[in-house]
Amino acid sequence: MNELAVDTSKRKTAIWIWLLVAGGVIALFGANAHLIYVATASQPACVSHLRDAGEAPGQFRAAKSSCSPATGAPAEGKVR
Repeated sequence: MNELAVDTSKRKTAIWIWLLVAGGVIALFGANAHLIYVATASQPACVSHLRDAGEAPGQFRAAKSSCSPATGAPAEGKVR
């Protein structure tokens, strides 16, 4: 084989490798941008939870509730 054919083959291989690397980097940045968007744009709704520590094992309460009792969480502290 002559040197021109070998150089062309190496150049094409290098171009494909760099295109794959660039595609991976773009996908990584796109996925992270999507995660940041979802984390900042979403606001979870209030859910029912215990207001006070539960009596039975496995009953937990929110560390700091952002919901008032009038917005859906039970006021008496019992989860159904």
